[in-house]
Amino acid sequence: MPQYLFNPPAVAALPIQGKSELFPVNRLFFVGRNYHAHAVEMGKPVDKSVERPFYFTKSLTTLTPSGSTVPYPSETNNYHFEMELVVAIGRAGFRVAAADAHELIYGYAAGLDMTRRDLQLVARDKGRPWDLGKDIEQGSVCSDIVPLPFTVIERGAVELTVNGATKQKSDVDKLIWNVREIIEDLSRFYHLQAGDLIYTGTPEGVGAVVPGDRLEGRVEGVGGVSLTIGAAA
Repeated sequence: MPQYLFNPPAVAALPIQGKSELFPVNRLFFVGRNYHAHAVEMGKPVDKSVERPFYFTKSLTTLTPSGSTVPYPSETNNYHFEMELVVAIGRAGFRVAAADAHELIYGYAAGLDMTRRDLQLVARDKGRPWDLGKDIEQGSVCSDIVPLPFTVIERGAVELTVNGATKQKSDVDKLIWNVREIIEDLSRFYHLQAGDLIYTGTPEGVGAVVPGDRLEGRVEGVGGVSLTIGAAA
């Protein structure tokens, strides 16, 4: 047995609805600006006819189960929620055709991509990486995985409330690049693996939270995700 200087990280995993096994998480991919109305509210409209999707990643240490209470993060005054449909990959694939994308899907989840918006926008406007704005400890919230093997979700309400007030309300059918197109395009850059999660993008209505806020999101046909914002770190 190998000897380590210190204990290696535990396997990142999420519960699977209706099963005793856990879903081991491999990588976290995020699609940027994938709803037209959100792209407009961010000041960066998308023209699908001349653009491809773009992505960013987060480290596994950011993965946080639904129902958690997390501290308000340091070095930000503008901490935002982004409610998303999450695709759980269950089979390896590379250069996958859109028509075959369903073969890689194990299931889905509801997720929150929490964002230091002030730091993200500074980085964006200076042409710098988004890591400080996006790769936030406990900033990738995810519900249990709902097994829907080989199923492509094409429509379904996506909504989020903060303290009971609706902030985001849209539908999966408004994705600029749909689930099939995302898997096809992302698999041109990466050998997708079982355990990869793809956060598919957020609709309009993103906004700031403060300590004490309770976030509750839902994706129709998948389920809900919740998060409570604790005191500042």
